[in-house]
Amino acid sequence: MAENEQAAAALPTCVLIVEAEIDDDVADAWNTWYDTVHLPEALACPGVLSGRRYRAAGVAAVIDHGVRSRHSSQAYVTIYELSGPEAIETPAFQAMRGWYEFTDKITATTRVFNAC
Repeated sequence: MAENEQAAAALPTCVLIVEAEIDDDVADAWNTWYDTVHLPEALACPGVLSGRRYRAAGVAAVIDHGVRSRHSSQAYVTIYELSGPEAIETPAFQAMRGWYEFTDKITATTRVFNAC
């Protein structure tokens, strides 16, 4: 097996990617909640194999239908390794899902991806 094939084989075959931008006025409380409540609850769900949060390290370059812009915000990504897409349909995952008191302070996208 070639080196690049070995590297690809080590990567997850199914991931849940959560992108979130949080309002500045609740960022500290949201980060505390995410790290101490939400992430541990998500990792305890059946079919959620691992997960890690990342914070944006700079301004985002955005292209929307050919129009380029730059965007700055408190942006985070969490990548969860899943056993398969069905992991987000379990009762435990559905009960844990949501932004609670931060719902009106967040812009988020959640999507499952399978390796191709």
